[in-house]
Amino acid sequence: MPEGDTVWTTAHALKTALVGQEITRSEFQVPKLAVADVGGWHVFESVSRGKHLLLRLRQPGGAPWTLHSHLRMDGAWRVYGPAARWRGGPAHTIRAIVGTAVAVAVGYHLHELALVPTDEESRLVGHLGPDLLGPDWDPVAATRRLRARPGRLIGVALIAQRNLAGIGNLYKAETLFLRGVNPWRPVSDVDDLDGLVGLAQRLLAPNRGRWTQSTTGSLRRGEERWVFERAGAPCRRCGTTIHRATDGDYDRITYWCPHCQPGPAPPGTTRPTLARDWRD
Repeated sequence: MPEGDTVWTTAHALKTALVGQEITRSEFQVPKLAVADVGGWHVFESVSRGKHLLLRLRQPGGAPWTLHSHLRMDGAWRVYGPAARWRGGPAHTIRAIVGTAVAVAVGYHLHELALVPTDEESRLVGHLGPDLLGPDWDPVAATRRLRARPGRLIGVALIAQRNLAGIGNLYKAETLFLRGVNPWRPVSDVDDLDGLVGLAQRLLAPNRGRWTQSTTGSLRRGEERWVFERAGAPCRRCGTTIHRATDGDYDRITYWCPHCQPGPAPPGTTRPTLARDWRD
């Protein structure tokens, strides 16, 4: 699930493979970058900003540029040795290739791919709220942004990247469950927003640098999460059946325990939708 921790780990993998090296192969398979060529440039930094990935490059004797990408739900960067076979997906899903003498980074299903001067990065990521895994993390500012729209549902507000950058459906569901907050309560009805925001950051942080996302403390298959993707399974705390339903403008799926997170049902329904998609 490419949320903030996955993008951070991806940026770190690209940093390890590419930073400090000269680009010897450069290909972009999106119309607006069809004629772009960064061959001969050097990679000097790879960082994440929320769910956005920023690969910073420098043309010899020139100003720095940034290759920006967003993974959304299906994007990924894969790193291979110079002679290794690429196994990240079908060739037609490749959007970018950045290769050096020792490694090749291949971007599959990338979204919002852009190449811009580094001093213009704010055009792409300046709207984001504080990054839960970044040096700018500011829980007070994140809480203030949430409170600015008190009538918004908390489940929707938490994944709004303008409030705080890095949370997606997984950490939204897990954070709300652990705090006992119903996803369909308005922000104004959440007693301790500071505690909610702080917990979200503490859940993401330990998962940096690994591909397995755990919020329970266990890395064993089927034990990693409390409610996310466990609809139809018993709650690990009380045994009540975990529910799921869609929320927000984009019909994102959320999971919750009706007993541990009491409150309103999803708008427009009398009973939450169930799906036996759990993996235990």
